[in-house]
Amino acid sequence: MRTGSRVWRLTGPGGGTWYLKRHRSAKFHDREVAAYRSWVPALGERAPRLVAAATDAQALVVTALPGHPLHGMALGADDEARVQQALGRLVSALHSSAPELPAAAATAADKIKRHLDGARPYLADGDEDLVLALARAYADLPKPTLVPTHGDLQYRNVLLDGDEPLLFDFERSEYNTATRDMVRLSDAWTGRPDLRAAFLNGYGRALTPAEELRLDCEAAFDAVSGVAYGTSHDDPEVTERGHRTLRRLRTQRP
Repeated sequence: MRTGSRVWRLTGPGGGTWYLKRHRSAKFHDREVAAYRSWVPALGERAPRLVAAATDAQALVVTALPGHPLHGMALGADDEARVQQALGRLVSALHSSAPELPAAAATAADKIKRHLDGARPYLADGDEDLVLALARAYADLPKPTLVPTHGDLQYRNVLLDGDEPLLFDFERSEYNTATRDMVRLSDAWTGRPDLRAAFLNGYGRALTPAEELRLDCEAAFDAVSGVAYGTSHDDPEVTERGHRTLRRLRTQRP
């Protein structure tokens, strides 16, 4: 995890393994504890279970999961499609783990301007115009409903136990749009429409036209944020993901 949080692996004298995590801020601690207490139980054995939490220390202990990190794993095309389909089912369970809430009016202008200021020296021609156009389109979208989200859904936060994906690291969990939870995962869909179709098949429904546009908008905003963050924190992986997303959006949009 590149969040500033620190994690230790604990082994009991009589056996058993747990993980102790100390958060970098009260916000991340509160979000993760709340998620483990309210939403994550809906995932059953496909996510850790909260064992203990200490607000003063901004720390928690969770059970260990089996499996191996999906990030960096070499999978065949059919195997990866099966994983994406199973991830769709897992994310659907999370998104339906609590009632939907109405959203306030969508606005991204101030945040996007801040991220553009940090990313501008590193953007390609046309990137800024694309992002500003999507920000205007985003403001005109109908108000969405909000669902419980993971907040950082990507292969880095998934373990694979056989063919079964397991989800961890819920410190960015919050009520948000369903599409916001697909933004970083959709990086794996670039050039692989079969993976996108497999995920949505597992998720249980296609996206509406408004959600398709919202996903593009949120992907662009996340990409600019990633370029700004990655270049200032020497994180080439996050930086490249942002550039890759903006290239994809420039190519697919008229």
